[in-house]
Amino acid sequence: MKSLVIIGSRNPLGKTSMAAEAFSSGFATKGCSEKIFLVEKNIERCRQCDASGWGLCRNEGICVIEDDFLSIVERLRQSDIVVFATPVYFGDMSESIKTFLDRLRRITRNEKGKAGIYEKPAIGICVAGGGGGGAVSCCFFMERVLAACGFTVEDMIPCRRQNLELKKSVLVGTGKWFAEILTSGT
Repeated sequence: MKSLVIIGSRNPLGKTSMAAEAFSSGFATKGCSEKIFLVEKNIERCRQCDASGWGLCRNEGICVIEDDFLSIVERLRQSDIVVFATPVYFGDMSESIKTFLDRLRRITRNEKGKAGIYEKPAIGICVAGGGGGGAVSCCFFMERVLAACGFTVEDMIPCRRQNLELKKSVLVGTGKWFAEILTSGT
């Protein structure tokens, strides 16, 4: 049993990473958890390949850009649950996670692109620093994109730097809960 945690933060020691690690540590009680830091990967923005703004993504469920995107999608397809963790910027997701999800949303318009993604459980974690605002609106935007990709959005967890210690215990519990659900099949 495996979870894949896709992190849209630049800082591997920052608050978003701490939140992702909390989920992973809970999940690790019964499974393994792999983490991917998107900023360490080469992921280009969508090129909107043809005049209609689409391309092979719509017709064949693939992306023609040769970068790290498709290898991450394959790892996502092989996982049992996917967690998307992002810092909050201006009430929204980080640019790296938006870029990844924009391309994922496009390939999942096609049945081939949905393979291994459709109805896969997903969780979103949005961590606001600074004044702590924007986590809830970020969750709203992320949930819309994840649902559009075909994930079954199981939970959206807004965090603020002011309540991160409390939320870490919630995330550990959420990880344990999902590990138990996936192990028992309920």
